[in-house]
Amino acid sequence: MAIHPQLDAITARIRDRSARTRGAYLDRMRKAAEEGPARAHLSCGNQAHAYAAMGADKGNLAAGRVANIGVVTAYNDMLSAHQPYEDYPKIIRDTARELGITAQVAGGVPAMCDGVTQGRDGMELSLFSRDVIALAAGVALSHNCFDAALYLGICDKIVPGLVMAAATFGNVPAVFVPSGPMVSGLPNDEKSRVRQQFAAGEVGRDKLMEAEMASYHGPGTCTFYGTANSNQMLMEFMGLHLPGASFVNPGTPLREALTKEAVRRAGAITALGNDYRPVGEILDERAIVNGIVGLMATGGSTNLVLHLPAMARAAGVLLELEDFAALSDIVPLMARVYPNGLADVNHFHAAGGLPFMIGELLSAGLLHPDVKTIAGDGLYRYAQEPKLKGGVLSWEDGAGESLNDKVLRPASAPFQPIGGLKELTGNLGRGVIKISAVAPERHVIEAKARIFHDQEEVKAAFKRGEFTEDTVVVVRFQGPRANGMPELHSLTPTLSVLQDRGLKVALVTDGRMSGASGKVPAAIHVSPEAACGGPIARLRDGDIVRLDAASGRLEVPGVDLEDRAPVTVDLGANAHGTGRELFACFRAHVGAAPEGAALVV
Repeated sequence: MAIHPQLDAITARIRDRSARTRGAYLDRMRKAAEEGPARAHLSCGNQAHAYAAMGADKGNLAAGRVANIGVVTAYNDMLSAHQPYEDYPKIIRDTARELGITAQVAGGVPAMCDGVTQGRDGMELSLFSRDVIALAAGVALSHNCFDAALYLGICDKIVPGLVMAAATFGNVPAVFVPSGPMVSGLPNDEKSRVRQQFAAGEVGRDKLMEAEMASYHGPGTCTFYGTANSNQMLMEFMGLHLPGASFVNPGTPLREALTKEAVRRAGAITALGNDYRPVGEILDERAIVNGIVGLMATGGSTNLVLHLPAMARAAGVLLELEDFAALSDIVPLMARVYPNGLADVNHFHAAGGLPFMIGELLSAGLLHPDVKTIAGDGLYRYAQEPKLKGGVLSWEDGAGESLNDKVLRPASAPFQPIGGLKELTGNLGRGVIKISAVAPERHVIEAKARIFHDQEEVKAAFKRGEFTEDTVVVVRFQGPRANGMPELHSLTPTLSVLQDRGLKVALVTDGRMSGASGKVPAAIHVSPEAACGGPIARLRDGDIVRLDAASGRLEVPGVDLEDRAPVTVDLGANAHGTGRELFACFRAHVGAAPEGAALVV
């Protein structure tokens, strides 16, 4: 199938925009590749330090004739998705020895759980943790002893941070290794119902705790289609996972076989062999466009609208919000996974999952097929799924048709003809809205603004019974310069209750919403942010705000906001406690949301 002409045009626009930065990046990576790992050039003392704890592997390491794989791990017990990584280093080292190569854990990176910090002060460090992860991975790889790298990470900021580091060391082949989703527990819609009952005062904390523990109940990613699982999708669409690896449950024989195969593949694509695949060459504009197509087709997390520009910039590729919107206009929504449906990622995987979706999009001309991946040349490899038969891992063609059309549909008969993301512009600035889970009758909201500077103020006003009419809830001074741009997901139950009471309600914020948020219309990432004097800082209570996802407008009709002075607030409360004082330099120097809200790229 020929490439869709608009897909081709959008990609060409990104390529032309990025010509200078991408060219300079590739030149740097070629020079680094020519120099090779410094292992062979290290002094004896340097090498002795590097190999001191490697036991039987010391000989191979000192000889420098076989591949040495560096492992960067985000293992901790705070993230259910990352807990399985505890045992991965031993599996990786043992597999490497069987292959006649070596592997070392190069370093660890922090990984915070947004589910724990949601609505708490720690959430103000969440977005910044992505850049910290990139920095920490950079420190791990700075030893320059590695012919390839394995990245063990899954969740919200972890994968983007690791990709930023991998791109920075783009001459080194990189394989991303997932651990898979937890098995299904309490259905996500039932969990959400109990949360709303608690917000409305209909049930107590005991019932809420019971529901939460039944939903988040074991090792693996949370089963809703939020940022963590959107990350996993992205790694397949961009060719950085083994095909079909994303949604295989932890603790299964197939999961372990895929981990071992990741080691084998990393060893096979180094510069020491005949199939050198540096990650900097994989991460071109076609791979990034493929990732955005996957985001739209699955109705994935809005957090990736922040992360993808930062990831792309690390590889010299410049993305704009208009690229996301333009791709959303041509990519059909093919999946219904919570919060955009009742199914979870296990149901999605069982229905045919990513192999079916990638095959369909390739056939429709909506993906670039001629890309380089860790698995080989051509994205068609990712229309296959892994099978373990008699202990032998192999790949077979994925499902030719959806096995559950309530969860997954072909590109020719999608749930919606366009993807789930819209760019918003107007006299309030620029932002985005995810509409895949928003009912069509709520795509346009026009109502009086009620302005808050803290999400707890919204909850307090709700408890006082102050929301009695259609309202646009504006929560400002939540951008990266103000307080690190926390997710405001804890507002979802409150706003959902108002919506269920028959009110037209929307959220407008320069902050973020979780990838798990959905049915309440939310204009997020509004830029310029309030802390920079953006138009959102010029709003007043009672202003009529129009959020029109259909036309892509976010505005205060008939009002010249430039005639007003921006409101300023004391942000001192965001400066201390829960480690926030350590991140003052981030708040002072972070970039704007449309460019990825990054500090290091």
